[in-house]
Amino acid sequence: MDFSSLISDSGVSIGTLTLAAGVKALATLVVGLILIKVLLSLLDRAFDRSETLSPLKRHIHPIVKTLLSVILALVVLGSLGVQVTSFIALLSVAGLAVSLALQNTLSNIAGGIMILTARPFGIGDYVSIGGTEGTVDLIRLAHTKLRTLDNKEVQIPNSTVAASIITNFNRIGTRRLDLTFTASYDAPTEEVYAALRDAMARFPQILGSPAPEVHLTEYGASSIGYVARCWVNAADYWAVYFGVIEAVRETFAAHNVEMTYDHLNVHVAK
Repeated sequence: MDFSSLISDSGVSIGTLTLAAGVKALATLVVGLILIKVLLSLLDRAFDRSETLSPLKRHIHPIVKTLLSVILALVVLGSLGVQVTSFIALLSVAGLAVSLALQNTLSNIAGGIMILTARPFGIGDYVSIGGTEGTVDLIRLAHTKLRTLDNKEVQIPNSTVAASIITNFNRIGTRRLDLTFTASYDAPTEEVYAALRDAMARFPQILGSPAPEVHLTEYGASSIGYVARCWVNAADYWAVYFGVIEAVRETFAAHNVEMTYDHLNVHVAK
C-alpha cells in the first residue's frame, strides 16, 4: 500500500500544510542529517591523511558543517512548499555585506590558511617576522602570537605574517654564534687566538663539529679585530652568547692580552 498516497487522498492537513508534505520534509531532514554526517566524516579523514592540511581541520570543519546545515534547512523548507528564493537572495546580500565588512578579517584568515599549510614555524619556535622577534606561543586562523625575550606579548595579523620575511631560528636545530672582539696591536696574534679558544672551551654546549674557529678580521685605527665563531644548539644560543663574552675578559687577562678602547694620544712638539 502507498502510505503517502493514502495520506494525500485523505486530505489531512494542518493549516495549509498537508501531512504528506510534513512526512516528506521529515524524511528529507533525516536523510540530510545522515548525509551531512557522512560528508563531514569523509572530510575529516581527508584532512587526517594529509600532514599539510591536518591543522586546518578544526577551522574548516565547523564552517562546512554550518554551510551544509543552511543548505539542508533551505531544502526542507522547500519541501514544505515554502518559497525559498527570497531567503536565498537575502542570504546572498547578507553574505556580500558581511564579506565587505570583514574584508581585513578574511584577509587574515587567508593568511592563516597559508601559514597552517606551509608551516614556516610551529609552537615554541623562535622566529623573526618582519623584524619582530619572539617565541611562537599561539597560531590562530586570524593572528599569530609571539612572546618576546623581555616577556612581552605581540599579536601579529596573519595577513602581515604571510607577506613578511620570516626567519626561523629553531627549524634547522643548530645556530652559528659569531662574537667580535678587539685587542691591542701589542698583543701577539697567537695569544689572542689562545685566549678566545680558552673562553669557548669553558662551555660544553659548544658543538665539536663544525669545530670552533678564531679569525683575525680587521686592522683598525687603534686595535685589531677578531671573531670567535662556534656552533650551538638553538636552545643554548643565548646562554653561550653571554657566557663567552663574560669569559673572554678573564682569558684575555690570563694571556696578558690588552682589551682596547677608544683613546686619544696627544703629542706636544717642543
